[in-house]
Amino acid sequence: MQIESIWNAEPSLAPLLGGLAVAGLVLVLFWNVVVPDPLKARIAAAVLEGRNTPLPAKGARQALRQQPRQIFQSVVETFNLSRLLSDERIVHRLRMAGYRGQAPVVTYLAFLALVPALMLAISAFYSFAIVLKDQPFFIKSIVVLAAGYMGCHLPPLYLTNKIKKRQLAIKRAWPDALDLLLICVESGMSIENALRKVSAELSASAPALSDELVVTTAELSYLQDRRMAFENLGRRTGLEGVRAVVTSLIQSEKYGTPLGQALRVLAQENRDMRMAEAEKKAASLPPKLTVPMILFFLPVLFAVIITPTIIQYVTS
Repeated sequence: MQIESIWNAEPSLAPLLGGLAVAGLVLVLFWNVVVPDPLKARIAAAVLEGRNTPLPAKGARQALRQQPRQIFQSVVETFNLSRLLSDERIVHRLRMAGYRGQAPVVTYLAFLALVPALMLAISAFYSFAIVLKDQPFFIKSIVVLAAGYMGCHLPPLYLTNKIKKRQLAIKRAWPDALDLLLICVESGMSIENALRKVSAELSASAPALSDELVVTTAELSYLQDRRMAFENLGRRTGLEGVRAVVTSLIQSEKYGTPLGQALRVLAQENRDMRMAEAEKKAASLPPKLTVPMILFFLPVLFAVIITPTIIQYVTS
């Protein structure tokens, strides 16, 4: 009786599933209307703030004023790491990764102390209680020390990865930014207004480069030596193409040389460098595919070719 009731109830699921499918399709088609796009709000905020202040993103000012979490502050004070808060190398690397203010420095120092201790505790628990409990004490100690050593290098490795990703994003968008900057400069804008305009235009496609230009615009407005603002841009990005443009901007500020021609040449050079790197990656692709093809493609090909012959020989 129950089986018959279930069987009779199954056809009623078809309209329900169909309705769910139609509702999902409608939701996908009208997702941009139902859910507001945070990127558009960010662009609007950047343009609105850019008219009145050199810092177009309100989030940038909040990030600079953000206070570190109490637990991280306690860890830094407990392990006596407060002396590293003013370490220029750590602060510079965090800025290159896009982290500004005092809170990221405290968080990074806290993770430098917490991650090795956490790795030691987890590895000791698994080694002595679960996985390697039957192994000699020497092997367990080696595993625990290796995990702690790896934990010491995890935060710097994460920071290095963030720096490389940010540099790659800036490097890809830099030629387009130079073209926009050239158009703004040749139209009669000052360098501050040109940088502000370029940062607003690139806030959607290249947020990392947009943030760096925003900081440069802010530094141009309050630093006494404008040369320091340009040098800080090259130092934060760590890219040769950006440093070349920074040199041209400094020379233009100091000697009054025309900036348009220099930007045009530099933009063309950066585009050529980007194309050369793409061609280099394309040229290095065949050697990289050799080993995967030998390991994965050729055995399957041989199996497809030889298997019918073997089957025919066995069945004959």
